[in-house]
Amino acid sequence: MRDRVPRASHADWAQPDGHRDPIEILEASNRDRLQELVPIRYGRMLRSPFTFLRGSAALMAHDLAAAPSTGMKVQACGDCHLLNFGLFATPERNLVFDLNDFDETLPAPWEWDLKRLAVSFAVAARDNKLSDAQGREAAQDCARAYREHLREYSRMSPLEVWYTRLDMETVIGLAPDEKAKKFRLQMEKKARERVVDHLFPKISSEEGGRHRLIDQPPLIYHIAEHDFEERVREGLGVYRQTLSDERRVLLDRYRLEDFALKVVGIGSVGTRCYIALFSDAEGHPLILQFKEACRSVLEPYAGRSHYELQGQRVVMGQRLMQSSSDIFLGWARGRRGFDFFVRQLRDMKMSVPIEGLSSPQLKRYAELCGWTLARAHAKSGDATTISGYLGKSDTFDQAIGAFSLAYADQTERDHAALVKAVRSGRLEALIEEA
Repeated sequence: MRDRVPRASHADWAQPDGHRDPIEILEASNRDRLQELVPIRYGRMLRSPFTFLRGSAALMAHDLAAAPSTGMKVQACGDCHLLNFGLFATPERNLVFDLNDFDETLPAPWEWDLKRLAVSFAVAARDNKLSDAQGREAAQDCARAYREHLREYSRMSPLEVWYTRLDMETVIGLAPDEKAKKFRLQMEKKARERVVDHLFPKISSEEGGRHRLIDQPPLIYHIAEHDFEERVREGLGVYRQTLSDERRVLLDRYRLEDFALKVVGIGSVGTRCYIALFSDAEGHPLILQFKEACRSVLEPYAGRSHYELQGQRVVMGQRLMQSSSDIFLGWARGRRGFDFFVRQLRDMKMSVPIEGLSSPQLKRYAELCGWTLARAHAKSGDATTISGYLGKSDTFDQAIGAFSLAYADQTERDHAALVKAVRSGRLEALIEEA
């Protein structure tokens, strides 16, 4: 494999020859989205090259497909950037650090995830006014952690790999000094406060003895269609059938109070994302998110999923990659043919704030992400062969560092193309108030 795809070749990236219009690729990725929300997506991507990277998974998938690849597939995230890692609660109410976004998940070459992740550190370093040398170091540390931990997982049994997880207690214990430990303890405290009981009063009010979601257009609003509630209840019934019997019993303890569209993230803006507000007999709230599952951006290059339902594709990919998943995770196809996956809206889920991170902090975070990605890939892929290919030297790490800076330059050029397209009127962007 090294003869066919030398490890040093992963450093290769050059401005593509021929026709590569980033705006054309972005427009194609928006084709099936709610067109009235697409300007919000562009507005968020305009803010910086880093926010552009977050919203351009389809563009990077196009580029990675042309880069050197071993061809060895794992269950890939598909949108593997540093803000798609973070904290969330397991069913046992423990906090773990793991991947937490799987909209684009699909079996694909393992390098694609790692390269996108490493690039996100190089771009984030520039966003934080760090030097390219520091950005490159973070990308290399990410690759090194992936390589070293994948070697560890290659020596474990499949069952041992399946049981491993990176819990918050371990993350705190790995802090190199008191300052870092204090920061991680603060993160843990904030994550434990990010539960539905804290969110519920901010987005709902009581009307006629029932709780209603408060309209906050264009980010949260009710759908004014005569058969919408009927379709919602029909979709809930379909979703319920994807849960195991004991979780259906749990869901049935709650009744539906309200349902509204909610704009989320950057990459997901324009997809049909809804929140459903439930409460039990005592008024305790539950909020589920119904998020549209479109075809993965990896599909044109890695092949179609063998799941017909895209929501099922997302759920199965998430269960394969995460160490532990939401008890309400399920899927549904609506009457109009749209696919959705379902999860709790907020269950101690929290991303690490990268603004203002120092170089040492960014490098330590890169190591955690690389470690976590190695475990996720080891669950579904051939860790032994991939680890043998990567080897014990830093040859591959150095190549990923070089690639990350080269593609960070490409991201800045593509972001400039978006700015130009908006200024010329080719695209419409909505800049939200801070």
